[in-house]
Amino acid sequence: MRAVTGVWRWRRNPLRRATDRREAWVALVALLLMVLAAPAVGWVCGSLTDDALQESVQAQQAQRRTTTAVVVRRAPGASRLVTDPEVSSERTTQTSVVARWKAPDGTDRRGTVTTSSRKTDPGAEVKIWTDLDGRPALRPMDAPTAHTHAALAGVGATLLAVGVVEGGRRLIVWRMVRGRYTQIDRAWAKAGPDWGRTGTGS
Repeated sequence: MRAVTGVWRWRRNPLRRATDRREAWVALVALLLMVLAAPAVGWVCGSLTDDALQESVQAQQAQRRTTTAVVVRRAPGASRLVTDPEVSSERTTQTSVVARWKAPDGTDRRGTVTTSSRKTDPGAEVKIWTDLDGRPALRPMDAPTAHTHAALAGVGATLLAVGVVEGGRRLIVWRMVRGRYTQIDRAWAKAGPDWGRTGTGS
């Protein structure tokens, strides 16, 4: 973005070319877009993403519920440390168990579920998430996690907008330089054969 200073520097320079001024103005416009437009794009993207995620949070919380299940036995496989994508910055040890529980309509259910409880011996009670029909479900997203995802989306949109503006600036400058070289080649082709000859005005 050093060419931004050229808007002033080339103002009265006798060596100034029209392409120098145009390149400086392109750089200035690109800088303004990066400083003003890119953050605005990121803010709009983040806001829209947050609105959509908050609706998803409400829908998930309305369609899922916690219930108490009784461990029948440990399921095959070792416990593993995982990050729950639905909860901000929470790493828990998840253990697979075969458990039984009651659906909202009172029917008995049985299946393999994962739990973060440390008590997974047969007969232990663990909390699990189910849907409205009593089937195992993932833990619903919480509001802070939705805000975090929306903020990341906004930052990503800002960086993408900056990259697009800079890429456009580089493309325009590249075309300017190509045009400049083309003009020089044409001028040289016209003057080259008479270069150095007496009386040619060179």
